[in-house]
Amino acid sequence: MPESSTRGEWRPSIAEQEWPVVLAETLDPTLESFVDGSGDPATDFPIQNLPLGSFSTHADQAPRLGVAIGGSVLDLKAVVEAGVLGDLPGEVRCALSAGSLNDYLRLGRPRWIATRLALSRLLRRDSPTLRDRADRDRLLRPRSAVRMHVPARIGDYTDFYASLHHATNVGSMFRPDNPLMPNWKHLPVGYHGRASSIIPSGMAVRRPHGQVLPPTASSPIWSPTRSLDYELELGFLVGPGNPLGRRIPVAEAIDHLHGIVLVNDWSARDVQAWEYQPLGPFNAKNFATSVSPWVVSFEALAPFLVAGPPRAADDPAPLAYLVRPDDFLPNLQLEVALSTSATRRDSSPSFVLSRGGYGSMYWSPSQMVAHHTSTGCNLQPGDLLASGTISGPNEESRGCLLERTWRGKNPLRLPDGSERSFLLDGDEVVMRGWCERPGFRRIGLGECRGEVLPAE
Repeated sequence: MPESSTRGEWRPSIAEQEWPVVLAETLDPTLESFVDGSGDPATDFPIQNLPLGSFSTHADQAPRLGVAIGGSVLDLKAVVEAGVLGDLPGEVRCALSAGSLNDYLRLGRPRWIATRLALSRLLRRDSPTLRDRADRDRLLRPRSAVRMHVPARIGDYTDFYASLHHATNVGSMFRPDNPLMPNWKHLPVGYHGRASSIIPSGMAVRRPHGQVLPPTASSPIWSPTRSLDYELELGFLVGPGNPLGRRIPVAEAIDHLHGIVLVNDWSARDVQAWEYQPLGPFNAKNFATSVSPWVVSFEALAPFLVAGPPRAADDPAPLAYLVRPDDFLPNLQLEVALSTSATRRDSSPSFVLSRGGYGSMYWSPSQMVAHHTSTGCNLQPGDLLASGTISGPNEESRGCLLERTWRGKNPLRLPDGSERSFLLDGDEVVMRGWCERPGFRRIGLGECRGEVLPAE
């Protein structure tokens, strides 16, 4: 157990405390794979990661599950059919042969750990089972040659508001004397989003229309949004879930989360400003939410968990159902970059809009699950819980343009001389995330990207 709750302090890994010791075998930093690119120190996908996703090929457009490693995707359906994945139970083999992760997610952590171990052993440099197969190229496909999908069928999507810095900044714009609402430090605030418009990384986003109230007008107009924004978030995919009417205790919450993805919660700020009272976000956020394709498991994240959110001396103590003494956060480094149609045409570098980390969040994933189910609300396999905008204590770590430009009053100047208060047509937002710690292999989340198309 951590001796204190100091932000950023490394705690003993979950693998050492709660999960089978065999998990440590898959985290060994000396492990190497025969797969090209997996040994590159800069890769997001070494053998210590092994994230799962859903992909298709040009020849077979039916989605199927895969594992990212180096520059390749391991085709899990083909691997199961080839009989090279060890003696995993039939329910696991069936789940891995599906087109989305839902059946696998419902199996729970013991099955996830067993699968991870089998995959790790199959892909190691000294394992001939797959390495020496004549048809290895049929089972391992180049990542550049596949099309990625949303990794699970997302039945429900809940977006939280878990960053103290973000909530304080946004509140200060509208309520300078009282930026935080009275409830904010007592519970993880959230709202139910729109699951049908969750899209995979790489899919373009059409600029939406909406009702907006121009600054000098007394009545709204109908127009394309002039204040299109991104929001850097982390998403948690639900595993087994809970029956209706049964709460998930905070101490058990992690057992109901499989892993994480990057989330871009696209937002029309002018639409939001007009519509959000009294019931909160609606059309300003329901037109698109992008997610990264690879789900990085909490097993892979085990060495990168830090002590949970501390509380200032004058903060209210959380109610008992939200208290976990050994709570934790994934210590992710995060980055948002912007490319324009001009920079892509000239092959110029993208412009980094912000850099920050998840370790600065106020509410933890376990607390979000415990509060979400505190009424007996039933979470289901494949549900997505998002963190809300991830912002840190300085300007460079603010996770959206609303904060970076302070409602557009302080535009950002790009290297080509242009300025941005909010996103323009042709802009592409690229989000990245990764974990690093001395003594362990760096692992990453890949990318979450999306280009803005003109309104129709």
